[in-house]
Amino acid sequence: MKKYSLLLVVFLSVIGMRAQDARSFSLNLYGGYNFSDNLDYDGYTATVEDSFQCGAGFEYFFTTNNSVELKYLRADTKMPFYGPLGNQLNAGDDKGALNYILLGYTYYFDTGSNLLPYLGAGAGVGIIETPQSGNGTYFAWDIKGGVKIKTASTVSVNINAYLESMSAAVGNSYYWTYWGPVGVEDYVSTFQFGLGATLSFNFKN
Repeated sequence: MKKYSLLLVVFLSVIGMRAQDARSFSLNLYGGYNFSDNLDYDGYTATVEDSFQCGAGFEYFFTTNNSVELKYLRADTKMPFYGPLGNQLNAGDDKGALNYILLGYTYYFDTGSNLLPYLGAGAGVGIIETPQSGNGTYFAWDIKGGVKIKTASTVSVNINAYLESMSAAVGNSYYWTYWGPVGVEDYVSTFQFGLGATLSFNFKN
């Protein structure tokens, strides 16, 4: 029994040493292209048009293949808004911006080469800027997948695809039940698919 206990202690110590050696962080610079998305609610429609996105993030590797990241992304775009008759309600004043502040997790698959495929997801806050209504803050999330290309230097390049979303409460729908009318809050969500590249500066602790 003592031998097994000793082996367990040694095993856990080795894991701890590997995890400690793996601790590092990256400063990431993001660039991407977001494709448009259409929204419909109660006869009204809006479009979040195609746009370029940029941002930055701080990524911490707590083991070789696992990381957490705090990042900020911004896309300046146009968001035309149409009434039930098809007329644009914000003609000439449809410029806006989408901002994301997300905390995410990423897993990197070890291939034994300089190419590291990865998958990740994050959640946080989305901020929509419009000239008509100012800033609105909403729940936001993203998922991503790509390949990290390591180099001999501290710089690496990531090629990725992603999906970003914000959800906003826009009103209530009422349904008749046995107990009477029940109100259910309605939500409208954006879903923007994008393609991008990330320049990462990698540092060891």
